[in-house]
Amino acid sequence: MNYKPFFDIAYKEACRALEHDDIPVGAAIIKNGELISSGHNECIQQQNATLHAEIVVINKACQKLKSWRLDGCILISSLEPCCMCTGAIMQSRIQKVIFNALDEKTGCILSKYTLADDKQLNQHIDYEYIQDKRSSDLLKKFFQHKR
Repeated sequence: MNYKPFFDIAYKEACRALEHDDIPVGAAIIKNGELISSGHNECIQQQNATLHAEIVVINKACQKLKSWRLDGCILISSLEPCCMCTGAIMQSRIQKVIFNALDEKTGCILSKYTLADDKQLNQHIDYEYIQDKRSSDLLKKFFQHKR
């Protein structure tokens, strides 16, 4: 499957997060090649620490599909999910997560922890890291500007 159009959506959503001075992370959920939801970090905008891009798109997808189970869905994120988001991805039964930039400090799929590979957990997800340099460059510029 060609994920490039969905990488573009996640990247554009990450750019939208900048409008509210949120960390530029965007995400999208697809099922059977169709876009189900897209969104971006809204922590600053909504003053809610849990509104990471992945949580936002999971909530939108659940509403659209009228189910908390997102079986057969793929979540694409511009950044490797943290432990909160990885847990939500697993709990919502998302089939696979694809991310475009590594998060060496808080990433919980490949970088810091490997929750998706933990055989002691009940839910399992497939995952794939497909680098999109735009995502990592956007994050680097954001944090350079903050410092």
